[in-house]
Amino acid sequence: MTVRPAVSADVQTQLRRHSGRTAVPVRGTALLLIDVINDLAFAGSEVLVEQAEPMAMRLAALKRRATAAGVPSIYINDNFGQWRSDFRRIVAHCTRRAAPGRLVSRRLRPTARDYFVLKPKHSGFFDTTLDTLLKALRIRRVLLTGIAGNICVLFTANDAYMRELKIYTPADCIVSNTPADNEHALQQIKTVLKGTLSTSTQITFNGPRPNRAQ
Repeated sequence: MTVRPAVSADVQTQLRRHSGRTAVPVRGTALLLIDVINDLAFAGSEVLVEQAEPMAMRLAALKRRATAAGVPSIYINDNFGQWRSDFRRIVAHCTRRAAPGRLVSRRLRPTARDYFVLKPKHSGFFDTTLDTLLKALRIRRVLLTGIAGNICVLFTANDAYMRELKIYTPADCIVSNTPADNEHALQQIKTVLKGTLSTSTQITFNGPRPNRAQ
C-alpha cells in the first residue's frame, strides 16, 4: 500500500511562499468552508481527490481550533442541481461508499453547531442567504477555505471583497484541479483582493469569545 505524504511537494512550496504567523480576532470572524461536502464525482477527479484528502485533515484541525475559540463555521455548498434536496441529504450523498470524495466529506462532516448555506452557482453570495447570515452574526472578517480554489473559492472571495469583508486565506486548506490553478487563485486573493495568506497552523485566534447564541 502506498502512503501519501500529508503535504505534497506542491503544497510545501505554497507553504514556504505564504509563511508567517497570522493573528485573527475571534470577534467578528467566521470560517467559510466552501464545497467541502462534495462527491467529487466527475471525469478526471482523481488528481483533485488526491489533493483534497490531506487538505481535509488540515482543514478539520483548523476548524476544531476555530470552534474552540468561538469562531462560527459556515458551510457554503453546491446543491448539485438537486433543488429538492436539503443539506442533510447532500451530506448523506457525498459520504456514501461510492462517492470519490467520501473521505473528504466524512472528515469535514458538519456538526449541529455549524451553519450552512446552499448555493446555486459559483459564488457563496449569489442568490443565497449568506449576506443576511453574516450580518446577523456581525461578521467583518472571513477565513476562506475549500474546493476549488480557482473557481468557487475565488468567486466567493471576489464577492466578499466587494462587500468590504477582510479576507484571510490558509493556503494549505484550499485545493484546485492543478497546483498551478491553485497558486494563481491564491495570488489573485493576495494581490487583487488584499487577502492575508498564511497556513492553517500559523493562524492564531485572539481575543475573547463572542457572546453569541449558538
